[in-house]
Amino acid sequence: MAIKRMDNVGIVVDDLEAAIDFFRELGLDLEGRATIEGEWAGRVTGLSDQHVEIAMMRTPDGHSRLEISKFLSPPVVEDHRNAPVNAFGYLRVMFAVDDLDDTLARLRTRGAQLVGEVVQYGDVYRLCYIRGPDGLLIGLAEELG
Repeated sequence: MAIKRMDNVGIVVDDLEAAIDFFRELGLDLEGRATIEGEWAGRVTGLSDQHVEIAMMRTPDGHSRLEISKFLSPPVVEDHRNAPVNAFGYLRVMFAVDDLDDTLARLRTRGAQLVGEVVQYGDVYRLCYIRGPDGLLIGLAEELG
């Protein structure tokens, strides 16, 4: 077997507290927080002077995690927050939700904005894309039936 599992998806944000609040509202649990810095960390990332605050968020089923990072140094060098859905690179995180309308209503109180519209894919899903904290592109899908 080539891999055992996917441990987490990393997201860089400007406002760590707002991101934590947003993903808590979505239903993720805060697993822990830490500051990452030092020579060892720079050897992994290639950023020798990095100082990063991270929060690890866990999905309710315990199988998936988001590592949300706020770089204190070095400064962020690129901004992909306004990239369209057909941009190269990592695009979005998709979450399965029980009630899409309720989830959207709760996340709108945290600043979420609908990208297009809520659509129904056959008799299988209702889904949409939203922009969350710091403009992050997030997919939401409600399984039908």
